[in-house]
Amino acid sequence: MRQRWNKKHNEIEAFTPGYVELNRNGELSKRADKLERVLTECTVCPHHCEVNRFEEYSGRCYSGARPIVYSYSPHHGEEDPLSGWRGSGTIFMGICNLRCVFCQNYTISQRPREARNREISIPTLASIMLSLQEQGCHNINFVSPTHFVPQIVRAVELAAQDGLNIPLVYNTNGYDTVETLRQLDGIVDIYLPDLKYGDNDKAYKYSKIKDYVTHACAALREMYRQVGNKTIVGDDGIMYRGMIIRHLMLPNEISGSKETIRWIAENLSPDVYVSVMSQYHPANKAFEYDELSRGISRKEYHEVIDEVRRLKMTNALVQGEPVGYW
Repeated sequence: MRQRWNKKHNEIEAFTPGYVELNRNGELSKRADKLERVLTECTVCPHHCEVNRFEEYSGRCYSGARPIVYSYSPHHGEEDPLSGWRGSGTIFMGICNLRCVFCQNYTISQRPREARNREISIPTLASIMLSLQEQGCHNINFVSPTHFVPQIVRAVELAAQDGLNIPLVYNTNGYDTVETLRQLDGIVDIYLPDLKYGDNDKAYKYSKIKDYVTHACAALREMYRQVGNKTIVGDDGIMYRGMIIRHLMLPNEISGSKETIRWIAENLSPDVYVSVMSQYHPANKAFEYDELSRGISRKEYHEVIDEVRRLKMTNALVQGEPVGYW
């Protein structure tokens, strides 16, 4: 199940993030302008709230025109190709466009009034990126970026003008629009999306989104088109361009793990990088649902891993067997 590092190091030495050239030729500024106009009648994510985010906070993300940042630091808990030995430069954005009842970061993702106290300016966001680069991080990793894409692109432009030149990671729950993702083509180097469910009914029950799977699958196709088959991984194990799809196993087959893994293999590629996660534990409102009130069992775990093996997904990263549940 270990990834095979088959790219030569001299390819990495010549690697330049796409946004650097887009900044040089003025395209990055044009993309930022176009995305900022969307905020006046917001359709950045699939909710299409159509609110003016320069004037109100009434959309599904309860976010205005300024980015919200809860924390940032070199992070060593991401997948190995991202964290490496110097850490992933993780920037945790505030609020989320999903409402997962089991969210383990609900204090960040589901408390909008508190989040407004964490608003920062776009130049400050740019300076955060530069600070993480100066600390030696392998990449800049935006967590829950979807509803702040316009602000992020503008901040990347400012940071690139001051020397930002490490890969950008788009770490998303998967509920993105193809239209917005197309504006990120050539800007994002590494997509790190979730594919949380195998069917829309489960997504609605546990994340309060009626059409999650429909939009997430379309989004993953677009991400794969951009970078999925253009992967660059050094023989040091660090990813510079590519895609890693995350899937969190939930108990009682709620996430439809086997079906989800099959969809990835059959509709994208069995060679795509997939992170199969066994870390689920009840949090937030999960205890209100009997079927979510425990971790996954070892039987559930091995059924999913057997499916990964059957599909010959050789670039799968798999977390270890869960402890405490039979």
